[in-house]
Amino acid sequence: MHRASCPDCDRGLPLDRRHFLAATGAAVATAAAAPVLGAPTIKPGSAESYVKKLYESLTPEQKKVICFDWDYVDPHRGLLRARVQNNWRITPPAVRSRFYTKDQQDLIRAIFERIYSPDWVSKIDKQLQDDAGGWGRRHSIAIFGQPGQGNFEFVFTGRHITIRCDGNSAEHVAFGGPIFYGHAARGFNEAPDHPGNVFWPQALEANKVWAVLDGKQRRKALVDRSPRESAVAFRGEKGSYPGIPIAELTADQKQAVQKVLQKLLEPFRQVDRQEVVECLQAQGGLDQCHLAFYKDHDLGGDQVWDNWRLEGPAFVWYFRGAPHVHVWVNVASRPDVKIVT
Repeated sequence: MHRASCPDCDRGLPLDRRHFLAATGAAVATAAAAPVLGAPTIKPGSAESYVKKLYESLTPEQKKVICFDWDYVDPHRGLLRARVQNNWRITPPAVRSRFYTKDQQDLIRAIFERIYSPDWVSKIDKQLQDDAGGWGRRHSIAIFGQPGQGNFEFVFTGRHITIRCDGNSAEHVAFGGPIFYGHAARGFNEAPDHPGNVFWPQALEANKVWAVLDGKQRRKALVDRSPRESAVAFRGEKGSYPGIPIAELTADQKQAVQKVLQKLLEPFRQVDRQEVVECLQAQGGLDQCHLAFYKDHDLGGDQVWDNWRLEGPAFVWYFRGAPHVHVWVNVASRPDVKIVT
């Protein structure tokens, strides 16, 4: 069988050093009380509170390896805290290694669990088991800045994961910066229905939008070729977008898109869902976005589109289901935030 190309998955882990209002549920209800983006916050019991405890537990020798200045620029990788890849280790030590004490590993686990919605922690654990042999085994972390003393960010990376928490330190940006998630549930080349893939329901929800489009709308929405998967830099208000404008859809069709957004946000904690809502509001909401389905890489030729993309001036959610799931996310409140190269 021909094996599809996935260069970052293939080359292994280098050892080096984030109705539309209704769809987001309670995020909107609390938006008015939300902290301003760019104002670091550490609430008791939050992921950020455990980042602070972890930082305070580190020895000077440990800090030399995994801690960096807020704006540290790697000579080969640029602004390191903003980097996103689909298969990498941001620092050499694995979380579940002797580099960390048992108490420190427990703190990292506490941070990890609080980044996600409680209902999704077991699903993310399944992804990590399938893709990397379990949580922490082939994953690493870094801390930028000093928690409690200004801007700071915690980054957790590995195969098919780049996730962050930052107490809203990264100004105008959701999730603390671009994030990545993916899953190869049953081997590199998944079947067309992606059995066991924890993220495939997101694509099924997007394909429900396709199902309610008429012929003319489908011709606009369907694009021949998928862009490069890491192409998630913002195009801005005057950018040229593939697919069909959400503003052109009927009320029922827009409601279907809103359900897609809800499904996309479902895995994440409330504060990050809320940030996405605020960022979308700042750029005009979903009506400023386009939805594209890609004709190439249609596994099984079933027209259940594996690759699709929801994109606006400062919003990119790029789902690629072939040969297995890779999802690239970049969301900000304005398009001049340039943190993806």
